[in-house]
Amino acid sequence: MSLTLIRDISDSSSYWGASWVFGCFPDIHIVCDAPIGCYNLLGMAITDYTDALPHMENLTPTSIREEDVINGTTKALQRTIDDLRSLGTLEGKRLLVISTAESEMISADHTQFLAQLDPEARFFWSQSLDQDEWQGRERALLFAWEEYGKPFVPANAAPKAANLVNIIGPSLGCFNAPADLHEVKRLIAGVGGELNLVYPYEASLAATPKLADAAVNVVLYREFGAGLAEALGHPYLFAPFGVFGTTEFLRELGKLLGTPSDQVEAFIAAEKRTTLQAVWDLWRGPQSDWFATVDCAIVAGRSYVEGLTQFLGNELGMKITWSSGRPRREEEPDNSEIRRRLHAKAPAFIFGSINEKIYLAEANARMTHFIPATFPGPVVRRTTGTPFMGYAGAANIMQELVNRFYDIVFNFLPVEQVKVEGAGRGPQAGPPPAAASAASAETMAWSKEATERLDAALEQVPFLARISASRTLRLAAEEAARARGLSEVNLAMVEAAIARGV
Repeated sequence: MSLTLIRDISDSSSYWGASWVFGCFPDIHIVCDAPIGCYNLLGMAITDYTDALPHMENLTPTSIREEDVINGTTKALQRTIDDLRSLGTLEGKRLLVISTAESEMISADHTQFLAQLDPEARFFWSQSLDQDEWQGRERALLFAWEEYGKPFVPANAAPKAANLVNIIGPSLGCFNAPADLHEVKRLIAGVGGELNLVYPYEASLAATPKLADAAVNVVLYREFGAGLAEALGHPYLFAPFGVFGTTEFLRELGKLLGTPSDQVEAFIAAEKRTTLQAVWDLWRGPQSDWFATVDCAIVAGRSYVEGLTQFLGNELGMKITWSSGRPRREEEPDNSEIRRRLHAKAPAFIFGSINEKIYLAEANARMTHFIPATFPGPVVRRTTGTPFMGYAGAANIMQELVNRFYDIVFNFLPVEQVKVEGAGRGPQAGPPPAAASAASAETMAWSKEATERLDAALEQVPFLARISASRTLRLAAEEAARARGLSEVNLAMVEAAIARGV
């Protein structure tokens, strides 16, 4: 049997994907069939501090003990349910028991036991051993519809109104969900749509049958949610990215809702004068020619990878050197390959997770700008002001990029070192400005090896900063050569300048 080593796992298991879907519902209590202690930590600490999620008050582990592994976990489940009932925790709530990797290893299926204990209780086999969080989220959404929605909807029920819209997908553990959701809501309202349900983020189990009332569904993520939209049997669209993608989305949504085209075009025109003004101003400004000279890489959820590729690559003209989505496709780099590429040659920008940030630190790639675009990572994205989707997302990304363009340039501005004497401070090394200027004006010979090493080092520098970096490295190497009384810059002088991080 061959084993594959997986480095720095990026996704959680299907158990957690399902828990983060069901955990949105205020009228449910989740009991995870899990070992003692460890799921208290995961449920109450990791999700709070690492991903800045709300406290999951509706999750309790059964705390499987050693004897439960031998004799079965039914007694552990019974103890947990009895404790919850005695505390009043289950009052007014449905009970849902979810398997975990540990309980699945001992085949702890509680379907029949729960049917005897509580006819309204349900058991969800999470398939935690063989599915990732995206599959878990997809199956959880379909399970909620099949168990708590579809049975209570009359056959062939028609939508209650032609302009009612569901937003499907936003749930706990989704990067940047509040901001992207806020922008998509705004766009839907702009073309005459009326919000029906945001499911599961702002819904309840009791509201699940109302999913059938909407005429159109907007699926927030390409990673999951489309399965539920297809089960509902009404037209659906994916949430948009970029300027062109959002404009196309608005026109298509307007047609599905029956909104007059002049109303849709009026909204788009107003957005160009307001939300998109920043994009236009920055695009036609003096930094406009930078976009075609800058490369970037993307590691994120499938929606963000495809959306950012469309906006950054197709609309802004930036070079996308490579990308890797989640769930990852076979031809995309895994974490080990991503690490290797970042160590070999890091792009000017990378959108990614804490994994990519660590790889950049390992490679000492200080000239690469990291932009958080997915979990895992200690990053807070709980406000509505940082969207990636829609028109506001295009403006947000655009100003983020331009600010970092200026950072790149600023980091390579030439700074003359001067000798300063002051109270409590020693002298700062370096010639006075006049001497420095005279020295930099002199030409100095370079050995072939030194020139080749300089060229190789500059290949690793983002194109935007390459001219400034070249000047800085040359000056540092030549000053070091002069200080040693050399008439030619040799390889050692260049290596020393590079090592000092000049």
